[in-house]
Amino acid sequence: MNIKDYITKSEQITWNPLIEKGVHYNGVFVKSLYFDKTTQRSKAILLKFEEGASYPYHVHPAGEEILVLKGSCEIFGEVLEQGDYLYTPPQGKHSVKTQDGCVLFLSVPEEVVLIKNEDI
Repeated sequence: MNIKDYITKSEQITWNPLIEKGVHYNGVFVKSLYFDKTTQRSKAILLKFEEGASYPYHVHPAGEEILVLKGSCEIFGEVLEQGDYLYTPPQGKHSVKTQDGCVLFLSVPEEVVLIKNEDI
């Protein structure tokens, strides 16, 4: 094993607009830190939210971990600030919004499922 094969230099990666299944989330940008070739999806990412940006209500089939690296965001009515950590258990549901912008580290074992308003 060569440890260099498992290191991601995040500062050398360009922020890309977050586009999922053809939907562009305005003001939200992503950097993939770990892409799982078996499942063909990123399981560890950085998300950058510009001022006022949000991500819609969704469910995490296998849970999620969030660490706020910069700024603050609101999840389920709670404000998370720099250094705060959130563990969302499997089947946990929430949305994410920010007033002033933020950068988040996320570990997402399985793809999220968006929830329509009528499903809430």
